[in-house]
Amino acid sequence: MRVRPSATIVRLVVSALAVGSVVSGAHVSATGSGPALAVEPQGAQLSQVAGTSCTVFPANSYWHTDVRSLPVDRRSKAWMTSIGSARLHPDFGPAGKGQVPYGIPVTVVSRSHVDVPVRFAYAGESDRVAYPLGRDTRIEGGSHAVGDRHALIVDKSTCRVYELYDARKVGSRWTAGSGATWSLRSNALRPAGWTSADAAGLSILAGLLRYNEVQAGHVDHAIRFTAPVTARGYLWPARHQAGARSTTTSPPMGARFRLKKSFSAKGYSKDAKVVIAAMKTYGLVLADNGSRWFFTGESDSRWSDRMISDLKRIPSSAFEAVDTGKLKHTKNSARAG
Repeated sequence: MRVRPSATIVRLVVSALAVGSVVSGAHVSATGSGPALAVEPQGAQLSQVAGTSCTVFPANSYWHTDVRSLPVDRRSKAWMTSIGSARLHPDFGPAGKGQVPYGIPVTVVSRSHVDVPVRFAYAGESDRVAYPLGRDTRIEGGSHAVGDRHALIVDKSTCRVYELYDARKVGSRWTAGSGATWSLRSNALRPAGWTSADAAGLSILAGLLRYNEVQAGHVDHAIRFTAPVTARGYLWPARHQAGARSTTTSPPMGARFRLKKSFSAKGYSKDAKVVIAAMKTYGLVLADNGSRWFFTGESDSRWSDRMISDLKRIPSSAFEAVDTGKLKHTKNSARAG
């Protein structure tokens, strides 16, 4: 079970890749992801990944669950103290002319895209399939980035997402720290104890704030965020931990927080109000170790400077942890209720 590497360790991962294993396999299946389930969205129409007809998991997924009526978790105060007080930080946005926008990019491909094997540093917990990687693959921070270098690829033909951590092309080979894939039509989870491209073992795409949904005026899912210290253990539907403390004092991976109903959005921009509404309705999900109260959005140069500035005004004190225990349907599924 791995502990999420720090930014310093990330730069050292490449030297360890020689001991990883080359993986390959069918494009349409993956260890731990299970077969695609024919689960049709229910109720309101879910937003789609731009350039596809794919929604991000079924309507009854944990990610799409309204948490406004859930009780406050009895450990909320301790968890809030552990994370520390700060204003929220949108870890995405425009970076200036000619610069790679901040955030995690999404690459859309079709079934005809060439699939390649990947050599993983954490091969034992990575999905051992071929990944649709190539010159068109967008990497977090750009091709020369030194950070987490996430890559998210959505196959619009099959509605399958492929997610990589520390993705690199070394010579003619692709390497990564870890990799995971899900059918976006299924609620199947990874094996218990397995990481993904995120320390929580969850899909990054599921919690990524996307430009097209904000512009449409409705974000229909919880949002991924990070905390500097986490607990040993994880809460469903998270599958992996990277912590050092007790769940009594620190939040585990999968902990969910919502923006309090009393928080006023008066004076915020239209786009910021859309995000605020999502934070009240669906909340934030703790998905990785990192800077306190950093939440993630899609890399897109069109994000509004006004919206980014507004979101930086939201105080962490306006949040509370919620008890999600009653949402679990079965332990190996992200279906809620």
